[in-house]
Amino acid sequence: MERSLFLPCGQIINTHGVRGVVKARSDCDSPEILASLSRVYTKRGDEYTAYEIKSASLQKGFVLLTLEGVDDLDAAVALKGRDIYAERAELEEFMEEGDRFIADLIGLPLLHADTKERLGVLRDVYNLGASDIYVVDTPFGERMMPAVPEFVTEITDEAIYVRPIKGMLDEEST
Repeated sequence: MERSLFLPCGQIINTHGVRGVVKARSDCDSPEILASLSRVYTKRGDEYTAYEIKSASLQKGFVLLTLEGVDDLDAAVALKGRDIYAERAELEEFMEEGDRFIADLIGLPLLHADTKERLGVLRDVYNLGASDIYVVDTPFGERMMPAVPEFVTEITDEAIYVRPIKGMLDEEST
């Protein structure tokens, strides 16, 4: 599976003041990670546009970014609602041993840890606080499962190995 050079890391949700500062929601493990990046990108079609980060600060869980070339309110408004991306290499600096990017997990098959039976394909990952929740497309429809060590035994580049309880990913959960 080809890995993207750019990974989603947040969204510009508003402007802040009249000097071109934008307010961003961080989709990183913490807003501090987004605030410490040297540059972010926006995407239109298949084209990425780079913005050097001149300064960044945290405000109530959001990140205020001053971007090179975004010097007034009109320029900031034009970015409102845009997803922002970072280079994979820069984000990797914040990873610990065994960490993986969610973008690299999407599309992986879920295999039973004991039988290697294919149970479904990971479609999305949500974080609702206590743990990530895997959204899995199974032959029986969409299922959700907590991504906790009790159920997820191993993650490789090729598959996610799980040991679900009865009814979690099979037909009995309907």
